[in-house]
Amino acid sequence: MAEAWTRHLKGNCIEPFSAGLAPAGLHPMVRQVMGEVGVEMGGQRSKGVWEFRGVELDYVVSLSAKVREWLGELGRVGRYVYRRFEDPLVLAAGARSQQQALEHYRRIREEIRAFVEQLPAIAEQLPPFHPTGPIR
Repeated sequence: MAEAWTRHLKGNCIEPFSAGLAPAGLHPMVRQVMGEVGVEMGGQRSKGVWEFRGVELDYVVSLSAKVREWLGELGRVGRYVYRRFEDPLVLAAGARSQQQALEHYRRIREEIRAFVEQLPAIAEQLPPFHPTGPIR
């Protein structure tokens, strides 16, 4: 969702790449709730962070603190932002109905949208990334 929102809202100033530690494909409910607000997922696919070794990145916005461990493996990282969101897949697993499950995905969709709307300003406020520095 974060990559799709970034392409949709900030595509004129940010070229987003999305990756994770355990790529597992795009959940159909993600496609559904993003489609509800007119954001197409296009050819997006689940990628691993290792696919970006050697790539120079101005910003890394991480939704998982564990990604920070991989940053030394990547190319140059200008600034690092960590922002945690609840996992809609985990939330939906406890839902009593498909409608309730979709509500979890919709809530997280909107939280991510609000965060992406603040980019790149959030990252610009942080000091340059240092692999052993504090997590912000």
